[in-house]
Amino acid sequence: MPVLLPSLDEIKQAQQLVYSVMPPTPQFHWPLLSNRLGTEVWVKHENHTPIGAFKARTAIVYASELFKNGNKIKGLMAATRGNHGQSVALAAQRFKVPCTIVVPFGNSKSKNAAMQAQGANLIEFGHDFQEAREYAINSAAQQGMHIVPAYHYEIVKGVATYWLEFLSAVPNLDVIYVPIGQGSGISSAVAVRNGLNLSSKIIGVASEGAPAYALSFEAGKKIAAPVTTQIADGMACRVPDDEPLEIMLNNVDHVVRVSDDEVRQAMKIYFTDTHNVVEGAGAAALAAALKEKSSLSGKRIGVVASGGNVDHETFANILLS
Repeated sequence: MPVLLPSLDEIKQAQQLVYSVMPPTPQFHWPLLSNRLGTEVWVKHENHTPIGAFKARTAIVYASELFKNGNKIKGLMAATRGNHGQSVALAAQRFKVPCTIVVPFGNSKSKNAAMQAQGANLIEFGHDFQEAREYAINSAAQQGMHIVPAYHYEIVKGVATYWLEFLSAVPNLDVIYVPIGQGSGISSAVAVRNGLNLSSKIIGVASEGAPAYALSFEAGKKIAAPVTTQIADGMACRVPDDEPLEIMLNNVDHVVRVSDDEVRQAMKIYFTDTHNVVEGAGAAALAAALKEKSSLSGKRIGVVASGGNVDHETFANILLS
């Protein structure tokens, strides 16, 4: 049985909930960026949300469904590299329940601080996202808290609200580049593209230092792979989820792998060409478009700046490089 994706009506309903905490984000055609790629490029600015990333849209939709029946949940817990945790903390505040977030050792200091500022109890555990995730699942079960997954039907519905904004505003995109973390972004892009009956080609983007989804897509089956990326922490997936992989296999044209250096260059270009601060995973779509520049002439391209949460020391070094 094929994996179900949210309908346009469901996504529109989710938009009303999302818009109770934030306005729609802009999409801009940047001339300098288009000149650099030699074609028309549109950027969806999810770095302009209240938490600086598209995840502002997700846990609020998930938690609304979770608390609809008035169940006695003691609190919310999640594992994250940052943006998902901020989203869960935002939802916990709205529904007035405690929130615990588990991050791997060495996680972004600014993202940790942002989660704590939103009231989250922060725990550091594990050397990558997968170890933090497994710890969070076990801890939630022991403490009677609810684990908020990075991938879920309601999460996809929340992410899809920005794709509906983007593809309604700029419906005739020939190619869309979508960064892949745990899979909600690319699944929601498929849901909206298919729901609007558009012909836009969807291209996934994986980090060379987190190639699990790229390897799995190429093999047609789930393959785990170690994570070594130092800059694209929002894409640091070691073990793919079955549902987004199936959606990708049936709907995505191909997956591009980008190196950390290519991501850093894209972050720098975002700043020089648009004066936007974009984090590693958020710049991956642009990095992929730059990598495939020779095949894009005459096409209308869409990329998402999915987040802007980067430590200032890291960003300063990138700008000086």
